[in-house]
Amino acid sequence: MNRVSPISRSHPARADAADGSVPHRYWAYLSYSHRDEVDAKWLHEALEKFTVPPGLVGREAAHGPIPKSFAPIFRDRQELAASSDLGSEIRQALARSRFLIVLCSPAAAVSHWTNEEIATFKRLHPDRRILAAVVAGEPWASLMPGREAEECFPPALRTHFDSRGRPTRKRAEPIAADLREGRDGRRMGMLKVAAGMLGVGLDDLVQRDAQRRQRRLKYIVAASLAGMTLTSGLAVFAFDKRDEARDQRREAEGLVGFMLGDLRGKLEPLGRLDALDAVGARALAYFKNQDKSELSDAALAQRSRALTMMGEIAQLRGDLDGALARYGEAMAGTAEMVRRAPDDPQRLFDHAQNVFWVGEVARQRGRLDQAEAAFREYKHLAGRMVAIDPDSAKWRMETQYADANLGIVLLAQRRFAEASRQFQQALNTIERFAAADPRNGDYQKSLAESLGWLADAKRSEGQVDEAIAQRERQLALLDRLSRAGRGDVEYRQKLIPTHQALGWLFSAKGADELAIAQFRSAVNEADRLIPTEPDNMLWRDLASRAHLALADALMSARKNDEAAAQTRAGCDLVGRLIALDSSVVEWRVSERICLTMRARLALDAGADEEALALARQALAAARSDKGTDSIEVRYTVANAYRLLGDIHRQMGDRQSARIAWQAGLDVLPRRVAERPTETSDRAELIERLGRTGEAAAIRAKLDTIGYRRAT
Repeated sequence: MNRVSPISRSHPARADAADGSVPHRYWAYLSYSHRDEVDAKWLHEALEKFTVPPGLVGREAAHGPIPKSFAPIFRDRQELAASSDLGSEIRQALARSRFLIVLCSPAAAVSHWTNEEIATFKRLHPDRRILAAVVAGEPWASLMPGREAEECFPPALRTHFDSRGRPTRKRAEPIAADLREGRDGRRMGMLKVAAGMLGVGLDDLVQRDAQRRQRRLKYIVAASLAGMTLTSGLAVFAFDKRDEARDQRREAEGLVGFMLGDLRGKLEPLGRLDALDAVGARALAYFKNQDKSELSDAALAQRSRALTMMGEIAQLRGDLDGALARYGEAMAGTAEMVRRAPDDPQRLFDHAQNVFWVGEVARQRGRLDQAEAAFREYKHLAGRMVAIDPDSAKWRMETQYADANLGIVLLAQRRFAEASRQFQQALNTIERFAAADPRNGDYQKSLAESLGWLADAKRSEGQVDEAIAQRERQLALLDRLSRAGRGDVEYRQKLIPTHQALGWLFSAKGADELAIAQFRSAVNEADRLIPTEPDNMLWRDLASRAHLALADALMSARKNDEAAAQTRAGCDLVGRLIALDSSVVEWRVSERICLTMRARLALDAGADEEALALARQALAAARSDKGTDSIEVRYTVANAYRLLGDIHRQMGDRQSARIAWQAGLDVLPRRVAERPTETSDRAELIERLGRTGEAAAIRAKLDTIGYRRAT
């Protein structure tokens, strides 16, 4: 608050209790800037009038037994008497308050007195029971270049104080409610503050409060029915019922917003799909019982977000058809929202998420043209968000995601240079954000992803050393984040493909032992992760690839017994994935790798007939996958022919071997951009056909880029 005299540091709070401590007189001290007096008065009255649900009263909670109410709450313009020592009375009130509630706004953030009240409370109360309530501005905007004036947290609120009440250089993480419309809203925000003071879960408090209000509604109905003969009484009843229903709907929608926002944010790092599923199902159950024509725009947006979340869960469980249905329904809703308000960036954002997910399903199914179209639309929507609000970090981050996702499709389409430019652009954007706010987990995750994709593009372009440098930088970042992440499974998830990709790169350089070590690390991370959520098919997919990559490296090192064990583990996982949905391209590729690995193991063991049968199955599977239209499939078919030829050679049938090798070479595409691995595969076939000079020239070219694939 803005005052005319400072808080005195020369008059310590009087010791009123016999033991020298200061007893609590107030439940809370409400600190605010005079510009926010209207909001402060409302919150003060709402909290003092709030009746704690009877079922909670007396129960032992985090802050002691739960009271019946919060009265009194200190608000100085109402509580202070005339005094020549205003600072002393304020200090007394702060000392005798259980909690400090800070109304946060840009005005509060620059208010000297609000900041002093927070600092004094932190010095007087080592347990620092401080609750923030946002009424304007943006939390942590001071870390966003160009938006510093929007900061709503006062400096003392953002600063960690040590146990002796001294400020440190560490950043504090205040618990905040958001009283603004479109966020928590006044009622839900007040309940968040109340839950914080009571030390109970918000969900529990909201449900009990809603039950109390429903009982009150029943009493109103009963009383109104008793007076049906009076027309005026009926009119009052109708208005009360309408207002009560509107309040209940707002509360329910506020709870849904909490479930889809704060609660989801707490559950996702744990990786538990069952808990997320329950959240989404409960949200959709609420909307199912509502008349869609009476839903507000905000409620319709929440319904679409719930559908999107349920689509993501279905996708993680491998149900792509179910996911696509959810995304389609959600996208219809967000498209309508955009039609109603085409210049609302939040609506564009919600719509863009569904556009992305529809494109991602197409990418997973190998429909790259559809995926590219969707991702370009996503990029267009992100551009519109930034054009409308160029200072928003959230919208600018969407352009970063859009660049990366478009790069992924371009990479799959073998447009390596274009993909590299997209990934570099995405990396440049996220590096700026991550540097400005190094503690932002989302920024750090995106930085790690961008490094990985850029490494893949460089590898495809033949820049192996550059790819290794980017992957090692990514691995160091993920290791650090994983140690500090306190159980966030996403960091561990990202470590699996990072170790695996680095293993491939070391293998390409001929560093076999380094490669095997990286593949082992990928397997170990995957095996630790799966028990957390066995139904997560993405994790099973990552685990299967890690096992098969390690098996391949072990075979090259002539460690066939261990290679056989890793092959069995990987192929068991692949079998379960294919049984779930055979339309996923990556899973079909893994299925062919399994047949190939088993054929190689049989060949090395001298089981020629078994090897021949498995190689023929691998060839048939490759040829049946979109014929030979896909360039990726052509190389797979060629490698299957090469293996078949090798088996015929070992069986003494040189003519059949040569026919198979030539068939493999004939199926390879001409005049296309080849990855070094594919160029090496071509050289293998040419060499087997006796064209050693031509093969040597190809290998010499690979040597110039530092590529030496072990054979």
